[in-house]
Amino acid sequence: MTATTSPTANPYTRANPFLARIAENRALTRQGSEKETRHIAVDLRGSGLSYQVGDSLGIFARNPPEIVEELLQALGLSGEETVSLQGKTAPLREFLASQFVLNRTTKKFARALAEKLAPGASRDQIQALCQNEAELDAYLHGRDYVDLLRSHPGASFGPEELIGLLSRSLPRLYSVASAPAVYPEEVHLTVAVVRFHTHGREKLGLASGHLARQQPSESRDLPVYVQPAKHFRLPEDPATSLIMVGPGTGVAPFRAFLQQRAALGHTGRNWLFFGEQHRATDFLYEEEFLEFQHKGVLTRLDTAFSRDQAQKIYVQHRMIEQGEALWSWLQEGAHFYVCGDAHRMAKDVHQTLIDIAHRFGGLNPEEAARYVNVTLAKEQKRYHKDVY
Repeated sequence: MTATTSPTANPYTRANPFLARIAENRALTRQGSEKETRHIAVDLRGSGLSYQVGDSLGIFARNPPEIVEELLQALGLSGEETVSLQGKTAPLREFLASQFVLNRTTKKFARALAEKLAPGASRDQIQALCQNEAELDAYLHGRDYVDLLRSHPGASFGPEELIGLLSRSLPRLYSVASAPAVYPEEVHLTVAVVRFHTHGREKLGLASGHLARQQPSESRDLPVYVQPAKHFRLPEDPATSLIMVGPGTGVAPFRAFLQQRAALGHTGRNWLFFGEQHRATDFLYEEEFLEFQHKGVLTRLDTAFSRDQAQKIYVQHRMIEQGEALWSWLQEGAHFYVCGDAHRMAKDVHQTLIDIAHRFGGLNPEEAARYVNVTLAKEQKRYHKDVY
């Protein structure tokens, strides 16, 4: 397998995933961090799968066995009941583990529960909530099926009826954090583990919780596939410079970019903006990035550790501080990449780019917006986003 292998040649797909094994699972955040971010290495040997930097790995996660058992117990079911789903037949327990989201409930289930309960205060409460979408959403937030059934006992559901009320689980895509030129038969992921405590119980995100629990072993039981990126690629010219903005787990593809460029001898300059809460506990891949900087692969490294001072500092603040140099790099043909949170970070970074074009490029506000939105992104195709 090589870095140039076409991703369309991959024999395994979302509909036919490869059963991979976990080769490594280690913490990236240090003791005292408010977060848990992990480095997961997935062994693809024997799959024939190839990937490129910028791609994502699709993961099919399973619910924890204890959550499945709690749900079965709350419903008075054994789990051995045979059910059919899309032409497949299996014990209910297996479908609950592998095919459905169990860490949050659905409004459809709440409405069905309201119809099943015997007359009384419990039923009246649920039925009243079901009459108001906003109140129902607020009530169900943070609750899973077990929470709901324990708060409102007495309803029973048949196995087939039950699975018709649950949400199907979908694969979770993680940006690849490794380079095929360095790790041709392994994919690295940077996983932020979602943990939360609600209604007296500890809970985990479905995919991140599943990956966090996996230990390196010889067993191949993690269904995966490669999801090619369409527009998040390295420039064809190895002499092109890169500006990369990747706070938190958004740094994953840029670790891959730097590995690939170093391995292939690309001569273009590389500038990374990385942000997290605390330098002492949350500087993901710190040693690797500092080594890249020492070797000259990473030309510039600007960090923003938001909680290390009284006033929060984010990557967009570092961008504006370095606005003159950043504008100069763009004028010299650099490609601009951003990866991570689409809802706030990517929007702030986008606006900061426009501000830089205005303040350091001498463009008026309308010209600056057009430069970023049209010239850079659409005409020159030098603005790349991998946001979620």
